[in-house]
Amino acid sequence: MLKAPHHTIHQCHYGWDNSLAPVARLAPGESLEFDVSDASAGQLCSTSTVADVGRLDFSKVNPIAGPVFIDGAEPGDVLKVTLLSFVPSGWGWTANIPGFGLLADEFKEPALHLWRYDPTTLAPALFGRWGKVPLKPFTGTIGVAPAAAGVHSVVPPRRVGGNMDVRDIALGTELFLPVEVTGALFSVGDTHAAQGDGEVCGTAIESPMRVALQFDLLKREPLAFPRFRTKGPVTRHVDGSGYEATTGIGPDLMEAARAAVRSMIDLLGRQRGMPAVDAYLLCSVCGDLRISEIVDIPNWTVSFYLPRIVFD
Repeated sequence: MLKAPHHTIHQCHYGWDNSLAPVARLAPGESLEFDVSDASAGQLCSTSTVADVGRLDFSKVNPIAGPVFIDGAEPGDVLKVTLLSFVPSGWGWTANIPGFGLLADEFKEPALHLWRYDPTTLAPALFGRWGKVPLKPFTGTIGVAPAAAGVHSVVPPRRVGGNMDVRDIALGTELFLPVEVTGALFSVGDTHAAQGDGEVCGTAIESPMRVALQFDLLKREPLAFPRFRTKGPVTRHVDGSGYEATTGIGPDLMEAARAAVRSMIDLLGRQRGMPAVDAYLLCSVCGDLRISEIVDIPNWTVSFYLPRIVFD
């Protein structure tokens, strides 16, 4: 049975570290609400300008709320996390950060788009004069502490979860994480109001919000990497009007992905008159990279899907 959270925690940290003291302790079956900062840890706000992107302190990005100790969790167990609720803030940001993103070598200047949205209705959010992006809140970073000693960056995902940026770890999803340390030491952060699969420019609609989670424990269950179970269909919020799709084909999946995204940016420029950097940001928050074919040696096919509902 799902249980309402008994209190909210606000404390955060900036790296995975199994020596950190837990800020809360829960028994299996209990739930907790987390007050999650945006990925900039408040360095960007609803009145920021593009100049603020260049001043980001990267030692403070991707803060995660926690850690939380789960009674009885031991290495070799699996922590089951059920996402009970999201309380969005109503604002967010998307940025091109120099040196970061799939096409970082082609988009070298900072860019920033600030979003306003209705946190109650979650109606599609306006993207300038170009269109509206359907919203689907989720947790970009969610995981447990690794067994390796020391402080580990939050930026890359790991076997124990972390910054996976999986759009479908959303309301109702059940996430299963391999436990490597006593108590699991769970943390969560990097909440997004929307993102495309791939998060190609490196940021989504980065948005602070409160997230309620329930924790359960599966004893001595083998799990090599995180897995998850969704509550239902995962793309209904963008499926309604079909897609524009571009492809990249070649022997290197990364280069094929770059080609597919680059082709979509070019298409948006020709069809919509959209500046390339704006198209890049839009692709990151609502377009999906998919491996369409990975067996026909020596070339693989990557497709990029952009939902046409954005322009309805």
